[in-house]
Amino acid sequence: MKKVLIMMTMVATLAGCCAKKPHYENVDEYPVKQGSLDEMMYSPEQTTFSVWSPNADTVYLNLYADATTVAPLQTLRMCRQKDGSWTKTVKGDLNGQFYTFQIVEPSSRWTLHETPGIFAKAVGVNGRRGAVIDLASTNPEGWAEDVRPAFGGAKDAIIYEMHHRDMTIHETSGVKNKGKFIGWTEHGTKTAEGLATGIDHLVELGVTHVQILPSYDYGSVDETRLSDNKYNWGYDPVNYNAPDGGYSTNPYDPATRIREMKQMIQALHKAGIRVIMDVVYNHTFNVENSNFTQTCPDYFYRLTENGELGNASGCGNETASERAMMRKFIIESCRYWIEEYHMDGFRFDLMGIHDVETMNQVRAMMDSIDPSLLLYGEGWAAGAPLYNSDSLCMKANMQKLPNIGAFCDDMRDALRGPFSDNNKGAFLIGEKGHEESIKFGLVGCINHPEVNMEQVNYSKKAWTSQPTQCISYVSCHDDMMLTDRLKANKRLHPGELQKLSKLAQTAVLTSQGMPFLWCGEEIARDKKGVHNSYCSPDEINAIDWSLKAENMDLFRYYQGLIALRKAHPAFHMGDAELVRKNVHFLDAPAGVVAYVLNGEAVGDSWKTIVVILNSQSSTATCQLPEGEFRFACVDGKCPYYGERIAEKTVRVAPQSAAILYL
Repeated sequence: MKKVLIMMTMVATLAGCCAKKPHYENVDEYPVKQGSLDEMMYSPEQTTFSVWSPNADTVYLNLYADATTVAPLQTLRMCRQKDGSWTKTVKGDLNGQFYTFQIVEPSSRWTLHETPGIFAKAVGVNGRRGAVIDLASTNPEGWAEDVRPAFGGAKDAIIYEMHHRDMTIHETSGVKNKGKFIGWTEHGTKTAEGLATGIDHLVELGVTHVQILPSYDYGSVDETRLSDNKYNWGYDPVNYNAPDGGYSTNPYDPATRIREMKQMIQALHKAGIRVIMDVVYNHTFNVENSNFTQTCPDYFYRLTENGELGNASGCGNETASERAMMRKFIIESCRYWIEEYHMDGFRFDLMGIHDVETMNQVRAMMDSIDPSLLLYGEGWAAGAPLYNSDSLCMKANMQKLPNIGAFCDDMRDALRGPFSDNNKGAFLIGEKGHEESIKFGLVGCINHPEVNMEQVNYSKKAWTSQPTQCISYVSCHDDMMLTDRLKANKRLHPGELQKLSKLAQTAVLTSQGMPFLWCGEEIARDKKGVHNSYCSPDEINAIDWSLKAENMDLFRYYQGLIALRKAHPAFHMGDAELVRKNVHFLDAPAGVVAYVLNGEAVGDSWKTIVVILNSQSSTATCQLPEGEFRFACVDGKCPYYGERIAEKTVRVAPQSAAILYL
């Protein structure tokens, strides 16, 4: 009897290993892979490979000696599993070898196309082959002791967006490893004038988070020709779970890119700065040769009834986050970056393409690890997605997305002018009629009884449940720099550029939302008037650090505002009801926004705070609440601490902000 049971177990095991191909009427019937999406599981004794391709007839595993040799060391047939995946275990120590999958699928034929799979964690040059690697060997010294800097949550965030090349590539940066991950591990870098650059500059500025532009493996830069210095923002994903080789010192070595990215994160953490990564799950670099198509055609993308690709991304395709395996992929990918790289949050590109359920599940996964991790994105799409609009992560649906943020274009465009017209200005150049949109942004886009929603530029009702869902900003990578925009809006007089920059960031950094700065704004960086510099050369995108000496007064103002925000909880109450009760707007002339914060109610050392934003070319006069106030910010100086003001009114200089307190 015992022998019969053993025989039956062996038969069942073989049947499970070589499952028969089922018939599927459509892609929605495909099974969901059980367990993790790991496609390469290494040990010194053996490596197990797994790839999900439920409709395939046959799947082959190719093993290579390196990332570029044409002929494989061996080609092995993989075995179908009941969950739609194919597996193969290879005995021996394969560490250092490379692999690809080739999939014979009914709608196509087995061609020269090869894929590292959809979840490759280590890749060779240009990401065409996966790498067999012991991930533990990529950990820098002290990695096990790396901890996230202390952080109170979204209400305390001050985010600084940056691109690796922009920040360090210029000759004035003083950074040795220019444009590389490990450029951020270099302390003591300075300009010719002796001013801090790189990581020391960020510490000096005082931000809590950096948001790095896409840093996974992307397709538009040839890693074999990095000497060409080709630039790209990286919004063209190839391998979502491996760092891009262009930012490593050796793109041919899979371990180097992983280790150096970890070193960067470790260095920023030691400096007290958390790291957010920009992720682009909404589309791929291309479709025909994408890893998604090469493993499971038509499944990962939205298609019309005629089989045409959706294009809400404006890049030729849009992914189908609502499908079970795409949803699983996004969640597991984010989890992997958190657990393996100690990432502290994500900014989702064109989040409006994704469905609400997927994003809420991403948030739930992050909360299970650390609720202080940040999650936000663009609450819009570049076109109309092929999905029910009520179920998409558009700005209008943010109340269905608790603890997830979105960018506030309402206040952004009210300050500097519409995204669609570079030459049209708004509040900052003295245009009247934008006051209610700015008030809306200042309260974090919540429902507030003192904001007239009929006069808000884009939103006619509140779109956040909590102010921390609002990302307050005036410019980001995907647009002109604030400096360029102001120059395009208005013929500036000497000194006027700094005045308007200070005014803009006073609104941003006193907003109840999460403030967000684009790298170089604090030293009046420009991009020579280029709006979309995604592939412009370094001459356009690089930060010339000599600007810091030229604009030190501006830098000190930004630095002072950040310190002021950090020191006073009244500027970041973090709760909608607290904001409604304790933020009130004062009567002010057209072209001026003035409001008062009840600091005492939120435990602030300042009992009452008044903020006045005057965009006009003439002095503004505003009535103050009862009490003798002091200035904390006035006439372009922050901080500024002077004598008490006995008068009941205050005069605010043209094109400037004032912050006063009791």
